[in-house]
Amino acid sequence: MNKKIKRIISRRKKSIKSKLTLGKYPRLVVYRSNIHLYAQLIDDNSAKTLASISTNDKKIKKDVSKLDSKVLKSSFVGEKIGEHIKNMKIKKVIFDRNGYMYHGRVKAFVESVRKTGLNV
Repeated sequence: MNKKIKRIISRRKKSIKSKLTLGKYPRLVVYRSNIHLYAQLIDDNSAKTLASISTNDKKIKKDVSKLDSKVLKSSFVGEKIGEHIKNMKIKKVIFDRNGYMYHGRVKAFVESVRKTGLNV
């Protein structure tokens, strides 16, 4: 990637993060690679990761490998982390899309998290 594109992407990420209300609720961050999708629940007050999951995790890798598309895999990951967050008795999180468009895998992930009853 050339420097101009990197600068544009970093500027977009900074503007998104500045609009988030940091500190009030935990932040659900998503990272998307070409193959996998990673999600973390971060508490900005204590600067700790409360929960994390990905399509590459050993616990769910067998279930994820049976699914066909990346969108289905990301929605499965969203369901799993939504259940885990609900078990932690957290009711509301702020979604940080990390500069990605709200489309495709990112959208499927968030919608499946919402289906678990979590307020995103």
